[in-house]
Amino acid sequence: MIPVAFDYVRPSTVDEAVAALGSDEDAKVLAGGQSLLPVLRLRLAAPTVLVDLGGVPGLTGARLDGGDLVIGAMTTHAEVAADPLIREHAPLLAVAAGTVGDRQVRHRGTLGGSLAHADPAADLPAVAAALDAVYEVQGPSGRRTIPAADFAVDLFTTALGPDEVIVGVRVPAAAGWATHYEKFHRTAQAWAIVGVAVAVARSNGTISEARVALTNMGPVPHRARGVEAALAGAPATAEAVAEACASVAAGTDPVDDLSASADYRRELARVLTTRAVCRALGV
Repeated sequence: MIPVAFDYVRPSTVDEAVAALGSDEDAKVLAGGQSLLPVLRLRLAAPTVLVDLGGVPGLTGARLDGGDLVIGAMTTHAEVAADPLIREHAPLLAVAAGTVGDRQVRHRGTLGGSLAHADPAADLPAVAAALDAVYEVQGPSGRRTIPAADFAVDLFTTALGPDEVIVGVRVPAAAGWATHYEKFHRTAQAWAIVGVAVAVARSNGTISEARVALTNMGPVPHRARGVEAALAGAPATAEAVAEACASVAAGTDPVDDLSASADYRRELARVLTTRAVCRALGV
C-alpha cells in the first residue's frame, strides 16, 4: 500500500522539532522509522506531518554523568549493542539491543523510537524498567524526566505529550549487578513471544536484591515485584530461584494470539525467568 500524503519537516534543533509537533495535532515523530513506516504503508496511521529527528545533533552516543549513564535517544540499536560505555555500565541494555529484529532493523531503529512506540512485544521497554531507567523528555515547557516504570500507560500509549520528544535515557550504572535478558521467539527477527529482563545483586551466596521485568505479558512492561521480593534474601541456588520464580505470571495480562495462548505465555514466563536469573547468577 501507499501511505497517505503528508508534509515532511527536518528540524535542526530539538526546539524546532517540538515547535513542529505543536503546530499540528496530527504530526508524528520520525526517528529510525522501523515501526512507523510499516504502519504508514498499511494506513494504520495517517499523520499530516512527519517530524524527522535525523538532522538534530546531540541525540546520539553515550556519556557518563555522575553515577548515571546517559544515552541519546537517536542512538541506534546496533550502536547501543556495541558502545563500550554501555557494555560496561549497562550490559543488560547492550545485550538486549543486540537481539532486536534483524541487522537492518538494528542499524536503523533507535532506542528512543522503540521506547516511545511502546509496543508490548518490544524488548527495550522492559529492559529499561528493570534498570530503573529515567527518560529525559523535552516539550514546549522545557525538559522533564519520566521514570521508565511510569512511561507506558496502555497499549501503544505513553505519558509522553503530543508535542514532546524523548531526548535521552538515563540509566544508573550497573556496578555490582549481574544481568541477563532471555526471550523466546519463533525466528531470529521476530517479536518476542515472551521476554524477561533481570538484574540481581548477591552477597555471601545470597541474593540481596533483584529486579525482574517481563516483555509481552500485558499491554505494558510488567515489573514482577512479587518475584523480586521472593528472590531477595534467597540462596543463590537453582532450586531457590525456581521456587521464587514460580509465580512470576501473577498479575500479568497476556493475550491469546496466533503466536501463543495466554496460558502458554504464563508458562514461558516462569521458565524464562528462572533461566534468566540462573544465568545471571551463573548457577
